[in-house]
Amino acid sequence: MVRFDDILEKVASYISEKEVPALRKAYVFAGQAHKGQVRRSGEPYLSHPLEVTDYLADMKLDKTTLVAALLHDVLEDTDTTAADIRENFGKEVAALVEGVTKISRVQEASPEVRRAETIRKIILAMTDDIRIIFIKLADRIHNLKTLRHLDEERQRQIARETLDIYAPIANRLGMGRIRAELEDLSFRYVAPEEFAKTAAAVEPQRKAAEADLATMKKTLEDLVAANGLPAEIFSRVKRPYSVWSKMRRRDIAFDQVFDFLALRVIADSVKNCYAILGIIHQRWPHLPQRFRDFIAMPKPNLYQALHTTVITKGRKMFEVQIRTREMHDLAENGIAAHWRYKDDAPSGPMKEDRRLHWLREMAALFEEQKNPQEFLRSLKTNLIPEEVYVFTPKGKVIDLPPGATALDFAFKIHTEIGLHASGARVNGTSAPLKTVLKTGDIVEILTAADRAPTRGMLAAAATAGARQQLKRWLNLKSRTTSVALGRRLWEREVRKFIIPAAFRREEDLAKQLAVVLGPRAASLEEFYRQAGLGRILINPKLMESVFGPVVPRKAGLLAKAAAKLAPGPGRGVRIKDIDGQMIKLAKCCSPVKGEPIVGYITTGRGLTVHSLRCPLVTKEILDGQRLVEVSWDPSFAGTFKARLLVKSQDSPGVLAKVATAVAGLEGNISKAEAAMLADGKARIRLDIRIRDIRHLEEISSRIAALKDVLSVERA
Repeated sequence: MVRFDDILEKVASYISEKEVPALRKAYVFAGQAHKGQVRRSGEPYLSHPLEVTDYLADMKLDKTTLVAALLHDVLEDTDTTAADIRENFGKEVAALVEGVTKISRVQEASPEVRRAETIRKIILAMTDDIRIIFIKLADRIHNLKTLRHLDEERQRQIARETLDIYAPIANRLGMGRIRAELEDLSFRYVAPEEFAKTAAAVEPQRKAAEADLATMKKTLEDLVAANGLPAEIFSRVKRPYSVWSKMRRRDIAFDQVFDFLALRVIADSVKNCYAILGIIHQRWPHLPQRFRDFIAMPKPNLYQALHTTVITKGRKMFEVQIRTREMHDLAENGIAAHWRYKDDAPSGPMKEDRRLHWLREMAALFEEQKNPQEFLRSLKTNLIPEEVYVFTPKGKVIDLPPGATALDFAFKIHTEIGLHASGARVNGTSAPLKTVLKTGDIVEILTAADRAPTRGMLAAAATAGARQQLKRWLNLKSRTTSVALGRRLWEREVRKFIIPAAFRREEDLAKQLAVVLGPRAASLEEFYRQAGLGRILINPKLMESVFGPVVPRKAGLLAKAAAKLAPGPGRGVRIKDIDGQMIKLAKCCSPVKGEPIVGYITTGRGLTVHSLRCPLVTKEILDGQRLVEVSWDPSFAGTFKARLLVKSQDSPGVLAKVATAVAGLEGNISKAEAAMLADGKARIRLDIRIRDIRHLEEISSRIAALKDVLSVERA
């Protein structure tokens, strides 16, 4: 068990004497609060906060963090209140302790929801003060070390949560030492069989590996010294979890794990890092595909080092990592390595740290995305170390997660570029926005001012940031469109009646609508949105509810003239955006521009457009109160989908003749199916894209004129 005096001895090198009394006070306070409590291991409960504080002292964290670490469990496990901590230790310590406590208090029934809620609390706590996660990670490490005292189910749950949440977060913050401990301590509980198999493969190799490493280390030390380059050299055998993880991730055998034996060279300068790399490559052949320069191009968590894999005469492979002392400290402790506080601005120094960009992105994502599954999906992508590096045409390096696309690249450059992206050039060749990028690609994004996102673009976005921006734009567009549609429907109905003077002002109308409809009409805009979505039906019954008995307006000459001149609803709702959020073409009848149509208000979806020939319309299956007049926008120049059923003689080449007829009139066949009927006839089903109803009629007539064709019908 760690003693408090051991902690004081550690912190003496970097904490002033005047700060020590605060630590002593916290130690005494925690001892009194936890008095009589014991852990499952049988040790006094105070042993746990002492172990956590000792771990943080190794990382040279500040006095405030250490005080909070000593007190981190008093809110959860004792009668102590947050007010007690504030009174005795100040607001800053109390906020840290409360932050750690909130993370622990997650009691959702569903494991998936519990995981999402835990991560949400961690992210929100970290955005308040990053030191909260330092305490929580140290707390988790000590709990894992004593996990054997819990039942098997609880062991698996805590270990699984560690690998899913805490280890990836530590990695994302560049805290390599903590990440390694979390993974190794959890491995045996999460996958005991795999742990046993991996250990069985690693352990027999360890003794020989350590001897090989000792020989290589001595040779490398002599080589570096002979060249007058000061450096420290350490060796290591790859950890069981890291071996197993790489084998599973890359689907390789144990003998293909090239970095099983590794040497770490700590140089005194960046210049000498490259000098040492040069003499290593002169002495031993290296694997070019295994060389990585993370000094020139750091990882997003700011990890820096030179990595190379060399082959010795005995055909042994060694990974060599070369870094400076500062780089080593950052690789081990990450964001905590240079954590310093200013008295006047506690969060200042780390406010713009690159390691926290993803954290702010995730916090913003959760504010908009409450669905646990979607949140976890996005989070998983963002917790994966970003190892894909692509370039702009001007040579700027952009880092992206594996699986990121050209569209993700566009949003990483700028939101407006992503929203107006029309295509991409990857290494000088035209490519769709869904193209998955790889390290070294040179990417140029093509934009168009009139280009706007569609829901289909979500499938081309892999990163949370890009998906978040797309959804925000689409939701705004959806709201704008539904409000406009609802307003048109309302104004169209209002013109049919004489409205009492008391409700002609918008302010008075809004008040009356709120009285009648409640929260659905909390504002006039919300009322229009609900109406546009079909959640409020605008009809004479609603008019009477709002205005009382209403008198129909007589369609005199003045009223008729006004109706002709009125924009939008006076002439019917027009379809200006076929792919818009609130106006959809019905799949049951696939209406084509130029044919008679009718709009149907579908609850929650806006306006669905049906052809008047649609069985749902002709058989009066659709609710008549939801039908509205609509008309085609003459300026729309897109294409429409139509299906034709062709019956013909079963003669050779008939399908080719039909296809030629369609192509001759500039129709585009997207799908064609032919089947032979029992009476020597054939049936051909064509899915084609055409400009309008006249174009379709021309194609139908051309097909019907063919020699072997018996009939042409629209499906």
